Amino acid sequence: MPQSTVKLASGHSMPLVGFGLWKVPAESAADTVYNAIKVGYRLFDGAHDYANEKEAGQGINRAIDEGLVKREDIFVTTKLWNNFHRKEHALQMAKAQNDAWGLGYIDLYLIHFPVALKYVDPKDIRYPGWWLDKDHKEIELDKVPTQESWQALEEVVDAGIAKSIGISNAQAQLLYDISTYARHPISSLQIEHHPYLVQPELIELAKDLSIIVTAYSSFGPQSFLELPPAFRERAKDTPLLWDVEPVKKATERTGKTPAQVLLRWATQRDIAVIPKSNNVNRLQQNLEVSDFDLTKEEIEAIAKLDKGLRFNDPGFYLHKPLRIFA
Repeated sequence: MPQSTVKLASGHSMPLVGFGLWKVPAESAADTVYNAIKVGYRLFDGAHDYANEKEAGQGINRAIDEGLVKREDIFVTTKLWNNFHRKEHALQMAKAQNDAWGLGYIDLYLIHFPVALKYVDPKDIRYPGWWLDKDHKEIELDKVPTQESWQALEEVVDAGIAKSIGISNAQAQLLYDISTYARHPISSLQIEHHPYLVQPELIELAKDLSIIVTAYSSFGPQSFLELPPAFRERAKDTPLLWDVEPVKKATERTGKTPAQVLLRWATQRDIAVIPKSNNVNRLQQNLEVSDFDLTKEEIEAIAKLDKGLRFNDPGFYLHKPLRIFA
């Protein structure tokens, strides 16, 4: 199925619409990815932290073995977790993650969060995520400059492990900083982006620096309601974006679903999206968000819903706050 693509600063093309693997259980990830490929998805967004890379790769390889796609048809994004920011650990993890996917190379490799945590041997990680303990309280920072981590990612490109590199959850100052020493360009910035958190100046800066923005949590609070209490605290009393007036009006005019309207609000501005769904009909609908346009007035009305409301905020939901968005 033909899809719209965007050109990364590295020179490679990336689909504008992909499938996000956050919260996809490992036991069903292979089938989920395989079925998404059958529907037409070609971009899959993963991470070490999602604990399903191996299984997602199995789903892709199954589709390749059956002749549904070739490796070069698929675009895999994955991310370096915070415990592995030191150069030697970053290189080790990139190789391990590439082996887990089993596809020969990674298309786009991102720094997951711009904060370094104490190194933990990957074999000893019993409590994946931010924490070092089973009570989800112990967090320890490490003294690793972003420049060291970025240069490690550049060596990942040099070694042929990844085609392009970028960063997630970064803000303007860090983009400026990396740009002063980057030997390989910042190809993509992945951020939380929805009508309650528009971040227009950050998006304009990314455009100025030729960085493609990828939006996660495009449906706002909806993505967080199924998470543990601390993670859903901000979302639980926030009106769902399906129900707000500008989205409802655009839905009525276009005959599209609220989800399609929210995704088109991003893709029409060349922002890539990575929604997830386990429903086959919604899978197809989420992919079909480039065949209609919102009006300028609709785009602006939806943007005016902005509250600066961030749901994925470790400065809020962690027992020991990490105020990276302060």
